[in-house]
Amino acid sequence: MGSIGLAFGLTLIAGLSTGIGSLIAFFAKRTNHRFLSIATGFSAGVMLYVSFVEIFFEAGETLTGIYGEVLGQWVNTGAFFAGMLVIGLIDALVPSAMNPHEVHSDAEIRPLRNEGASAPEAYVDNQGLENKKLLRTGLFTALAITLHNFPEGLAVFLSALENPTAGIAIALAIALHNIPEGVSVSVPIYYATGSRWKAFGYSLLSGLAEPFGAVIGYLGLLFFFSGPDGGIPPQVTSVLLSGVAGVMVYISLDELLPTSRAYGKGHDTLLGLLAGMLVMALSLLLLL
Repeated sequence: MGSIGLAFGLTLIAGLSTGIGSLIAFFAKRTNHRFLSIATGFSAGVMLYVSFVEIFFEAGETLTGIYGEVLGQWVNTGAFFAGMLVIGLIDALVPSAMNPHEVHSDAEIRPLRNEGASAPEAYVDNQGLENKKLLRTGLFTALAITLHNFPEGLAVFLSALENPTAGIAIALAIALHNIPEGVSVSVPIYYATGSRWKAFGYSLLSGLAEPFGAVIGYLGLLFFFSGPDGGIPPQVTSVLLSGVAGVMVYISLDELLPTSRAYGKGHDTLLGLLAGMLVMALSLLLLL
């Protein structure tokens, strides 16, 4: 078991990276779409590799040791698909129009950097209803990201507790994944309000759902499942880790890879995906 402090710190860093997305939108001279494509592809590579090669395999070993070969594998597989079902249900609760991975063009982001006219006037002539609609879009996007970030935060936290090396890699992957999400929150809120501070604040708050989700989830586990020694039984941890693997596979296939393809050109997505898998593989091999 790793340190609770390290696990929480990694979760906090991963969550705060939505604020980095806002800062990039505000201050970078130009959106580097190729970087975003490779970064989101890299995140998918890390998540897919660690889910299938490390987390699912280790959880299966623990569960078969407790429940036997047949039942243990059934429990492990069921938990994996249950994790996919949970994140899928969260997706279903969010209107598709509020997609937190929407790709924003340079023309949309340019006014955030003070290039040309001020944003609300440059983008919207009708201040009233249109601004309210934009603000609603931004707030719903922030809500969508917040809902996604609860299981992501628990994923980083539990992974870091079980295997600090895997936790660090997953935190990095989630952090890169959160950068374009920060842009997605900032753009409509800034256009609606004209305030960079509000846009940054909402972006940052949506990311803080990750450490908050981790803390709530961990306290809930201790309350309902803690054993005589005050710890969480290994079978509970393993079931949750299998569910975490399912969550990360779903996020990779449904969000990260499509977003990477939307931002990139040529083989950018594949390059990022392979780089993420290679980094994760080397990390695990070097610490054998």
